[in-house]
Amino acid sequence: MKGFNFSQFVPPEQKGGSKFDQLLNIFQQLLLITSGDVEQAMAWMNQLDRQYSLTDDQYGMGNFFDELKEKGYLTEENQEGKISITPKTEQTIRRSALDEIFGKLKRSKSGGNHNTPYTGSGDELSSDLRTYQFGDTLEQISMTESIKNAQINSGVEEFTLMERDLEVTEKEQKTQTSTVLMIDISHSMILYGEDRITPAKKVALALVELIKQKYPKDTLDIVVFGNDAWQIQAKDLPYLEVGPYHTNTVAGLELAMDLLRRRKNKNKQIFMITDGKPTCLKEGIRYYKNSFGLDRKVVSKTLTLAAQCRRLDIPVTTFMIATDPYLKQFVQEFTKVNNGRAYYSGLQGLGNMMFEDFQRNRRKNIK
Repeated sequence: MKGFNFSQFVPPEQKGGSKFDQLLNIFQQLLLITSGDVEQAMAWMNQLDRQYSLTDDQYGMGNFFDELKEKGYLTEENQEGKISITPKTEQTIRRSALDEIFGKLKRSKSGGNHNTPYTGSGDELSSDLRTYQFGDTLEQISMTESIKNAQINSGVEEFTLMERDLEVTEKEQKTQTSTVLMIDISHSMILYGEDRITPAKKVALALVELIKQKYPKDTLDIVVFGNDAWQIQAKDLPYLEVGPYHTNTVAGLELAMDLLRRRKNKNKQIFMITDGKPTCLKEGIRYYKNSFGLDRKVVSKTLTLAAQCRRLDIPVTTFMIATDPYLKQFVQEFTKVNNGRAYYSGLQGLGNMMFEDFQRNRRKNIK
């Protein structure tokens, strides 16, 4: 009998896994929103439990909290004596962000380097064939093509495999890439009741874990910018907060260029996550600010740095998490001057677009 059998839908996150694992996923999301504030995150967990019955009579929120400490996700061993997350939690958050945003990527056997259009000494075989040359390894020899050549050259009856018959598979040359990720932490990232900083942090965490797993020879530096710009470490990302800042894009670009200048890799790039226009410059010890529009003085300096990045062959990819046509006009001009890329994204599509662009930039510049 043909037809359809219907059953109750069970969301994927509820299939399998212990109660602890299900609660841990929610807890990690709340830690990002609260910038690593364990007490606030647990308070919200209790509110969610009362509203949605996350626990039951056999396993309560107290059991979950105790298990977090027993399994090394939380600790009270710090100078303040407060409950805080551990490096294990930070790593778990990064892996969770990677799975959520970029999907479950398979680790490559080569250790994770970036493909280029060039061939030569590398780790991974390509589909291109050429004649054997002294120094080629046995594993490079294409046995199928080589035997076919021998049959053609010497015949089946007097089959002989000679050096002239050998064909080898080219290896793809690999290169390393240095990336600077700039994150806007100006006040507008939480303006109008929309949380834009949490998705930005989540994407940054995923990118960190992606590079650690798949491209360990690459470098990733993280820069945050408000009135000023400063570098943070990957372990600081869960605790990142928006401040009462203006947007000093110039300071962020200057620091990013300085960091890339120290890197010896030929391939360099900047990713910038922002939701607004540049509104601030630092002149000596004073700040020049204008939040009311695209200030000519601020824009001119920003575009000058965009052009400088272009001359240094550093593309800037801007992820604009806002839809204001007035702001898009600035980003379009900035992108044209730099010859980079720009994406106008809602918060949901940010991670996928960054991943695609990161993969697309596995290229160029071997000189």
